[in-house]
Amino acid sequence: MSLPEDYLHYPARRYGMDHDRYDWSDMFARKPIAWPGGARVALSIVTHVQHFPLDMPAKPFKAPGALSMPYPDFRYFTNRDYGNRIGVFRILRLLAEKGLQTSFAVNGCIATRYPALLKAVVEGGHEVVAHGLDMGKVHHSGLSVEDENAIIAETLRLLRGATGQPVEGWLSPGRAQGFNTPELLARNGIRWNLDWANDDLPYRMRTADGALLAMPLAYETDDRVVANEYFQSEPEWVQQVKDRFDVLYRESAEYGGRVMSLPLHSWVSGMPYRVEYLREVLDYILGHDGVWTAPVGQIAAAAESQV
Repeated sequence: MSLPEDYLHYPARRYGMDHDRYDWSDMFARKPIAWPGGARVALSIVTHVQHFPLDMPAKPFKAPGALSMPYPDFRYFTNRDYGNRIGVFRILRLLAEKGLQTSFAVNGCIATRYPALLKAVVEGGHEVVAHGLDMGKVHHSGLSVEDENAIIAETLRLLRGATGQPVEGWLSPGRAQGFNTPELLARNGIRWNLDWANDDLPYRMRTADGALLAMPLAYETDDRVVANEYFQSEPEWVQQVKDRFDVLYRESAEYGGRVMSLPLHSWVSGMPYRVEYLREVLDYILGHDGVWTAPVGQIAAAAESQV
């Protein structure tokens, strides 16, 4: 039996991606980006502050880091909650010691569950990025537009009300998006998001409700990924982050500004045996000339007119 003539026909096959959110682009062929003060690398530190519900649903999937033991999983629940009780304050102290203003990706429910935590982040001069409502409410294409929009709107209502900040940045729980997520983010006043891990520079995304800026957020050198998915040691993480920076710093001499993103989790890097490795990473990066450390929103604003 022969195959029908249209068996290998794929209507979406074309040069580029199988979607029209953005154009394919070679980063090394783009017009160079210039950072304020002639900086070569923009250091973008994003600390995740998360709440994992004790009864979080397993369907359609669990966000990375989710509780995995039979209910009630106090073992992992309290481990994650360590970040909200202790780890985040340890990171805040280190950032203050270095004089750095950065970004914190915060679940919306933190505003009511841990108001003192959110107050400390804001008083430390840091930017709050919306990180969904909680880690049990992942975004996916099975959600209706109304249900997903309600999650986004409630997240932003809580964080904007508690912080007094405009909260124009977004990071989805588990970086998961559905087909409607970009439109809904733009519709709710989000200007940039951190979900897409396919570039070392900001780029524009198209939505039916306006443009979004996609901001870099490293995946493979994320502290949680290296420790909990790759099962590698803290010294290995330090070396990988240093190597990542070295390459970007070297490229910046020829190709213009780069973004060095450093994703952290309060319940990972906030541990007492890990925070000194974070200090080592910061000392190394900040020991180079031409490094500009800023919240993601400031980096996005500096790049917006250049991409």
